[in-house]
Amino acid sequence: MDQDFINTLLLTGKLAGWTTAILFVVGFPLAYLLAYKRFWVKPVVEALISMPMVLPPTVLGFYMLVAYSPQNAFGRFLSDHFNTRLAFSFEGVLIASVLFSLPFMIQPLQNGLTSIPKSLRETSYTLGKSEFTTFIRVLIPNMIPSIITAAAMTFAHCIGEFGVVIMVGGNMPGETRVASIAIFDEVQALNYHTANQYSVVLFIISLVILTLVYSINKRNPINL
Repeated sequence: MDQDFINTLLLTGKLAGWTTAILFVVGFPLAYLLAYKRFWVKPVVEALISMPMVLPPTVLGFYMLVAYSPQNAFGRFLSDHFNTRLAFSFEGVLIASVLFSLPFMIQPLQNGLTSIPKSLRETSYTLGKSEFTTFIRVLIPNMIPSIITAAAMTFAHCIGEFGVVIMVGGNMPGETRVASIAIFDEVQALNYHTANQYSVVLFIISLVILTLVYSINKRNPINL
């Protein structure tokens, strides 16, 4: 295996790893809010979070690319105040990846929270425990399968991202050229051997992750 092949796989893992980690931090508060709080725009928020599951990746990628442009307010702000351009950069792809993978983290966490009996939370509150303490000491230990599922599904989804990455990041070796783009590249160049190598690695990783998820769900049913 040449160094470019290894670097591309490492970059793919880096993108998926960072996306999963960031969504863990963002996902828990959002999932908790959607699971237990009532507010009039809740259906709209849930719809927006779920949009990446039905929206073509190129649509999100296009609007992210427009937002990153110095011709628009967000891109101009970053350029003027931080001398930063997110278009065709790893950071820009990471932000797009986080948005595009949001439902794969939120939905398993939300379903895990709603599946916990209400009596457990009420008992904790009755004993004088705060909402935060109840979340840490009661809810999280009772939703471990949901947490594993959320992380696994998010990571698996990220390693196969193509449309968003190619729109926002292009095809820059060492910066935005992840495995899915490399496969497309190698096929275009009629280099089927290398394309097959990338494909086999992604296939095995995805198979292992999904086998883990289904094994967990068989023992602890979770509504995805």
